[in-house]
Amino acid sequence: MLLTPSAALAQQATITQTIAGTRLDVTANGEATRVPDLAIISAGVVTHDATASGAIQQAATRMVRVRDALKRAGIADRDIQTSNISLNPDYVYANNEPPKLNGYSAANQLMVRFRDIASSGKILDALVAEGANQISGPNLSIDKPEAALDEARAKAVATGRARADLYARALGMRVVKVVSMSESGGYAPPPPMPPMVMAARGERDQTAVDPGEQKLQVSVSMTFELQ
Repeated sequence: MLLTPSAALAQQATITQTIAGTRLDVTANGEATRVPDLAIISAGVVTHDATASGAIQQAATRMVRVRDALKRAGIADRDIQTSNISLNPDYVYANNEPPKLNGYSAANQLMVRFRDIASSGKILDALVAEGANQISGPNLSIDKPEAALDEARAKAVATGRARADLYARALGMRVVKVVSMSESGGYAPPPPMPPMVMAARGERDQTAVDPGEQKLQVSVSMTFELQ
């Protein structure tokens, strides 16, 4: 499986001090949105043949064409990785009869990173034309989410401090200092969609991949001293 951004970039930023006055615990969230700039898609071939060697050879031959199409589209070697090669017998089942072997199915799949999401749909159409008949995804993500997470962190801290000031004023007190702070949450790319079997067709609409927006969220728990 290709590496994707960390499933959760949760960190602990802890400040601990003693409390002489009144303790106030506050939880606040910060959010930032970004347009995904990375699409991870699984593309492969599934073949059937009377013999095991025939099925797996057909899959290998068609996958050469699929790889060549990716190279022609400018996809770098580092963004192409074999994710699955499998061979399974196909059986026919009938009532009150033992299973009957009906040939073999072979699968050969790649995980591909598309760094130009706008062109990924067109490339997928080209892959289908070259023999790919199983595609799953896309899994859209943000290649470098740290800057957006820092933005969310700053918003969460500002919200937490403003909330503490509000409570302090309502109590006729003031915030003296931050006693402790911890962070949770982070960025988790959405899971990939289930596989779809596609067949090459004639003239049709071009496949489109719309990136939309993704939300990154950080939650902070802050403890303040009020006097």
